[in-house]
Amino acid sequence: MNKCSHSYTETIFDMEMLLYKKQAAMAKAIGHPIRIAALEFVAGGEQCVCDIAEAVGTERSNLSKHLSVMVNAGVLASRKDGLKVMYRVKTPCVVRFLDCLKDCLKEQAAEQRKILDAMG
Repeated sequence: MNKCSHSYTETIFDMEMLLYKKQAAMAKAIGHPIRIAALEFVAGGEQCVCDIAEAVGTERSNLSKHLSVMVNAGVLASRKDGLKVMYRVKTPCVVRFLDCLKDCLKEQAAEQRKILDAMG
């Protein structure tokens, strides 16, 4: 095998693997119920931690850790506004991905209903 083409192939594979790892990190960043709830709330517009915490029903200190994970993964962006920290969705397609997951769950529920109906 030509050493140059082997090196090129390895480089492409390494780049693809890096992309897969980054995608996995983003998926992991939204892989918690509190994070999903916070993300959906913030999808309605920029919000402060206090409002997000109230909306998702958790303590601010706990929520701040979850928000930090999503900021570090590039899902959310944050900015200081006086003493408040404001959060907004940085990657709107992640919200569409959550909508897609809901559609999948609806389809699964419909299939389960059909099975139960067939059972009598």
